[in-house]
Amino acid sequence: MALFSIARRLRRTHPQLLLSFPLKHPNLHLPSLLGSSEKFITLSLAFHRTHPIYSRPAIFTPHFSTLQSFSTQTLTNPFDFTGSPTHDRDPQEPALLDLLKRVAHLDSETEAVASLDNSGIKATQDLIFSVIWTLREEWRLAFLAFKWGEKWSCSGQKACELMVWILGNHSKFNIAWCLIRDLYHSSMDTRRAMFIMIDRYAAANDPCKAIRTFHIMEKFRMTPDEEAFQTLLKALCKHGNIEEAEELMLSNKKLFPLETESFNIILNGWCTISVDVFEAKRVWREMSKCCVTPDATSYTLMICCFSKVGNLFDSLRLYDEMKKRGWAAGIEVYNSLVYVLTRDNCLNEAHKILDKMREAGSQPDSTTYNSMIRPLCEAAKVDEARNLLSTMISEKLSPTVETYHAFLEGVDFEGTLEFLNHMRMVGLCPTHDTFLLVLGKFFKIEQPENALKIWTEMEQFEIVPDYSHYITLIKGLATCGWLVKARELYAEMMSNGFLDDPKLKKLLQEPVRSSGNKRQSLRKVDGSKQVKKWKGKMRRKKSHHQSNKDSI
Repeated sequence: MALFSIARRLRRTHPQLLLSFPLKHPNLHLPSLLGSSEKFITLSLAFHRTHPIYSRPAIFTPHFSTLQSFSTQTLTNPFDFTGSPTHDRDPQEPALLDLLKRVAHLDSETEAVASLDNSGIKATQDLIFSVIWTLREEWRLAFLAFKWGEKWSCSGQKACELMVWILGNHSKFNIAWCLIRDLYHSSMDTRRAMFIMIDRYAAANDPCKAIRTFHIMEKFRMTPDEEAFQTLLKALCKHGNIEEAEELMLSNKKLFPLETESFNIILNGWCTISVDVFEAKRVWREMSKCCVTPDATSYTLMICCFSKVGNLFDSLRLYDEMKKRGWAAGIEVYNSLVYVLTRDNCLNEAHKILDKMREAGSQPDSTTYNSMIRPLCEAAKVDEARNLLSTMISEKLSPTVETYHAFLEGVDFEGTLEFLNHMRMVGLCPTHDTFLLVLGKFFKIEQPENALKIWTEMEQFEIVPDYSHYITLIKGLATCGWLVKARELYAEMMSNGFLDDPKLKKLLQEPVRSSGNKRQSLRKVDGSKQVKKWKGKMRRKKSHHQSNKDSI
């Protein structure tokens, strides 16, 4: 196949695949980084399938964030790829993408590269980087683009780092290490690539190898300094390995003295990633024991955490303490306070917080109003939420998708159609997630008939149902007893090329219950329960009477 010879060359040039590979440094061997059980994954059959493959995305769970992401450099990970290339798209890109998929069927790498060479497409660094990014979900195609760009000296350090990230996303760590080795041999900086490997190991739930990657940085002529150590802590916390990160911080306090910034990384893990108030309080006490003074970020994290779980008392207590210590509250703090106050039915006090925001020079934004609208909709106070929406618009603040999602969870069927149409009118067309939220809502309140009506409305909003929509609808119908309709939609899903779901298939094999007689059957069940309950009382009374008789 197209990449078979690449695989052979990788095997020749990297025979031990980093289990013990020699670099320029005579002592650079990595027997402890990768376990001996990790085998090299051959690149043959790399482009065997170029037709679309339907994957199984996670079922959408409605999520509403009342807090803005922290913009402070302390909690930002600058060593991750989170966005598309910033340069303009090369007009050659569509042709190159199409050609890459077609050359996948060729028998050798030589033929594949020759086809790319003869296509008339001129390789540039921006083009190669953009194509690799576009193909980030198809690592084999991305890797072929990278190798072709490498032939024309267009796969520079930036493209190599992106390729390491993509390979890490697909758990192809051996190949990623080979690229890092090539970077090292080319006298390029491998620091960011190592940080990416740390992050991808943590994302793959392998904190041990993330930590080992940090420890071997010296062998790449890099100093594992404070920045690298905090990058490791952030990566571990971001992907849920918060306990490991905290243990690492405490066990290395002689080499990296304990300070506020490191504790903030751990606090961010417990407060933002895990939202575990108990652990957050424990770390807060640990800071005091270690004579580490909390700063504005520390207080912000704790207040936001208390707010998320509805702890009004501690949110206000820490806010007062924060002001007494001279730390200025940012918009994240104010948004948290208006959320928890509104949630606790203290809307007047929440409006007073808005006044304090303005006095402090912070203007309420869309997230601020969303933080009040959401709890009102959850409490079925839609009229009050509508008043806030009007105020928001009068202050020239544009509602966001989250604003409408909040309303969609709190209104009836007619209100749902109203807000869906309103979203389209203001240019925030309902998305796939919007309809997943609405479908889930109607099944939650046991209104399958309205869920089916929404299903038919999706076409008007130019939303093509995907796997998650089908699963949500079919499972909801089956749970509500509408098995006949559920089976029809399951057959439709299969005919559209989506993957089978054994659990759902098993659920659909249950006996059919008539949806029209559902309420009646429920009443019968309730009646039989009442009879059983009455008989149980009689037996207990009889037993109690008999026991009293025996005791006498």
